[in-house]
Amino acid sequence: MTAAVLRSRQAAVGRPVALLCLLFGAEQALAEGAAARSASALPDGVLTLPAPGSEMVRIPRGPVVLGSTADEVLAAAASCASEPLAHRCSEQTFANELGRHSRVLPEFFIDRIEVSVAEYSRCVSLGRCAEPPYAEGSERLRRTELPVVLVTWEEARAYCRFRNARLPSEAEFERAARGNAGEIFPWGNLYHARAANHGRLAVMPNDESDGYAELAPVWAFAAGKSRHGVLNLAGNAAEWQDDIYRERYTDPEPDPNQTARRVVRGGSFLSAAAWLRGAARVGLPPSARRTDLGFRCARSAESGR
Repeated sequence: MTAAVLRSRQAAVGRPVALLCLLFGAEQALAEGAAARSASALPDGVLTLPAPGSEMVRIPRGPVVLGSTADEVLAAAASCASEPLAHRCSEQTFANELGRHSRVLPEFFIDRIEVSVAEYSRCVSLGRCAEPPYAEGSERLRRTELPVVLVTWEEARAYCRFRNARLPSEAEFERAARGNAGEIFPWGNLYHARAANHGRLAVMPNDESDGYAELAPVWAFAAGKSRHGVLNLAGNAAEWQDDIYRERYTDPEPDPNQTARRVVRGGSFLSAAAWLRGAARVGLPPSARRTDLGFRCARSAESGR
């Protein structure tokens, strides 16, 4: 074999090797870029950090305005009055938001997206979480990209503990949803029908005009993200909070040993605009299982849980 032929064969072998090295280098660069983006700054100086099972967003220490003024409650009632079942609306519908007050919350982390079926299923497969009863008529909702639903308050708490986290407090939820300025919706002060997976107050509450008749993927509706970069804090799946529900903020704390209602925030794909506001709140029994009720997790920055 001549030296020229040998060099030709070596070059032929070398080209795939070089190509593999080039591809590996590109893949490594993409991975490094993705890692850098996961810790990149978002508006308000918020950083996103990788966490087991989900990406969490850091919400810096700052003030949160909880609740609504009387004028804001009347505005919510007026919005509700434009719905097909307007006769069910009054200022008393949103009276549980009265007692507007401010407080300062320490830094905390909250899931950027709702806990998905895929994430929750990993906990089920390890025997740490209970299987939701999808088999009882809701198999269509057992899709990996959808938010997990049909979980009770305690089952949601168990999953968050599995991740060394917890359910958010309603004050943390409102801070994440309303930002530093206390905006009405996560995306701003004006309602935007294409920014959330919403419903309507009607005999048939599903509203397909947003693109989904029921649940949407946890990463959908990027246009509706909060100022902190958190998705679906309005609509899609309503979300369990850690707090025991009080009808008024000024009411005494209920006995935790009693089967008291728990706070649910954010509204769902069955909720009209008035219930998608950052201040809207309802209470449900902790044993409730609903096809429009899920959750996300949070973590304290100081204690780590």
